[in-house]
Amino acid sequence: MSSKVYQFKPFNVGRVVIWTLFALVLLTAPLLFTSSLSQTMLSQMGIAIIVCLSYNILLGQGGMLSFGHAVYSGMGSFLAIHTLNQVSGGWPLPVSLVPIAGGLASMAVAILLGWVTTKKAATPFAMITLGIGELVWAMSLMFPEFFGGEGGVSGNRVAGAKTFGISYGPQIELYYLIAVYTFICTGLMFAFTRTPLGRMLNAVRDNPERVEFVGYDTQKVRYIAFIIAAFFAGISGGLAALNFEIVTSEVVSGYRSGAYLLFTFLGGATFFFGPIIGAILMVLAFVLLSEFTKAWLLYLGLVFLFMVMYAPGGVASLLMMNLRVAKFGHLRKLWVSYLALGLTALVVLLGAAAMIEMVYHLQLNSALGPELTFLGGTLNSKSLNSWFGSGFVMLTGLGLFEICRRQFAREWGQIQESIEKEIKRMESL
Repeated sequence: MSSKVYQFKPFNVGRVVIWTLFALVLLTAPLLFTSSLSQTMLSQMGIAIIVCLSYNILLGQGGMLSFGHAVYSGMGSFLAIHTLNQVSGGWPLPVSLVPIAGGLASMAVAILLGWVTTKKAATPFAMITLGIGELVWAMSLMFPEFFGGEGGVSGNRVAGAKTFGISYGPQIELYYLIAVYTFICTGLMFAFTRTPLGRMLNAVRDNPERVEFVGYDTQKVRYIAFIIAAFFAGISGGLAALNFEIVTSEVVSGYRSGAYLLFTFLGGATFFFGPIIGAILMVLAFVLLSEFTKAWLLYLGLVFLFMVMYAPGGVASLLMMNLRVAKFGHLRKLWVSYLALGLTALVVLLGAAAMIEMVYHLQLNSALGPELTFLGGTLNSKSLNSWFGSGFVMLTGLGLFEICRRQFAREWGQIQESIEKEIKRMESL
């Protein structure tokens, strides 16, 4: 006669606190940032969080570098906008469920294309996704009946029955719909990482040969994960269709897929919360940075370059490393070094930005004269003094930054040695 053995599992208070804080942030954000621009940006951040997390199922969880993820978020947008137009025509479907239609449509597309896409891994997988992405983008211009041609497809989200009097006309109402989807989708994707399939996907990423040796089909694992990622990408596309009320061919372009890759990497693909950081940065870059300068894509590329060189784990890895240092009480030893690094990096940025802005002024605004305004001052793009001064500031900053970086590296190494000794001491007790 067998007896059941019950094991006590402590309640994960930390996880509950984190998810509660996440819900509170989503709930209170539009109450703190009340302008129409802020609420629009918050809505876009919610949409971006879902799509970047869905992309990270492929990249971070499964090690699949996709250059065509916009196909699935974009197809979700197109199917959602067509569904919205049908709702306007009399379909008895609540507008709040339109993003689900986008997710199901993207899942169907992934079922159709995913088996071929996931037959190979690594570089061949990336090339297949790139080819499919270009194919769908070309089709978006070839079939205007469905994709709307260059003008796209428009709709009206103030349609159908008004559940509880909610019309989704005001941006605040739509934001809270997006916030609900963001919280639920984030929770479901986090839960997926804790399932046996999610763990097996990690194993396929790390050692596919061993996974096949123990009897699992690596392609099936990748295929199912691909479909799940497409479903959540489609939901984000459906939310985007409601938010903008127009869908164009740009939503399935390689440019959009590249943005998902870039910002998921910048946020930190190896951590679950990394793509959330990347999504927020993506909206800030596209909406705010693009307003400050025409060279914003160049700045973005330089940031990506330096992150690849010095912090390949993304922003999330930097946060986690410093949390580890703080846990052992050593973070206060580094604040002077961090301050010095920040100030010298700012000097380098000022000098480099001045030269970049002068180059762009010469190329794009030369008809307005040689002078331009930069951070409240005046630069002359055809004056040797402006170029020499900018170069001097940048080179001086680089020299000082290198000195500070070497000092920081020594301090960081000493702190890591101290932490390792403390860990060994604790393990020996």
